[in-house]
Amino acid sequence: MRADLHTHTVYSDGKLTPDKIVDFACGAGVRLIAVTDHDCMRACSELKTLAENRGLFAVNGIEVSAYDGDIKFHTLGYNIDEKRFAPFLKRLLDSSFERAEEIVFKLNGLGIKITADDVDRQRYSLETPVHSMHIVCAAAEKGYAENIREFYKDYLECGKPAFSRIGRPSPAEAVEAIKAAGGVAVLAHPARIGTTALKLEEKIKSLKASGLDGIEVYYTTHTESEKAYYSELCGGLGLLKTGGSDTHTEGGGRKIGQPAFYAEPRLLEKLGIV
Repeated sequence: MRADLHTHTVYSDGKLTPDKIVDFACGAGVRLIAVTDHDCMRACSELKTLAENRGLFAVNGIEVSAYDGDIKFHTLGYNIDEKRFAPFLKRLLDSSFERAEEIVFKLNGLGIKITADDVDRQRYSLETPVHSMHIVCAAAEKGYAENIREFYKDYLECGKPAFSRIGRPSPAEAVEAIKAAGGVAVLAHPARIGTTALKLEEKIKSLKASGLDGIEVYYTTHTESEKAYYSELCGGLGLLKTGGSDTHTEGGGRKIGQPAFYAEPRLLEKLGIV
């Protein structure tokens, strides 16, 4: 079954509404779709209804931003019981407000005069977590960021002057929370994690001990050699292979359904599709 298990909507840092996600999935021949907004599941029920009305399968999802020291690990979760996951979701929501407050304070100290209200104007829903991109866009609106990507790299990345890690879970905590809620835990875009392949392989093994189910092998910017490496690693460790585009917007370099990924029966069973 052709699938895209990594997309984002306006409820986190994307520009697409759930109905547009479904439109693009249909146009690309994708039969199984998941929204994996950052630290948020607000779009999931809406997407599922829209998908089913168009004859598609949908599974709920999330992308949890976690840190191991200075290294960021994005952890994807699927087929989660949202009631059991609710306390962890609340932790992610509440900590996003605390983190945003600290980032804005640090930016103000650097002469970048933005407010919480400026940030809130960038948010599609005030019921969802504050994302770093909301802060960057608020700075851009005030004329402080000609290039939002460069602004993020200069100020908000780990080690930069306005960075904040308040409330960020560890990768193991993210995996364990997803598993405790009956979900499927997958490491996102491993080749884009800022560490060596050897150290990452050791981390993956430790995360498997915490319950990690799979690795996102098929990803927009993964090279053929990277896909081959992580596919072989999945085979050796008995992990599931997943894939997704990480699409955030229309007309960019990432498109729903690319790269082509076909979910195997074992993955579909874990996702509750068959």
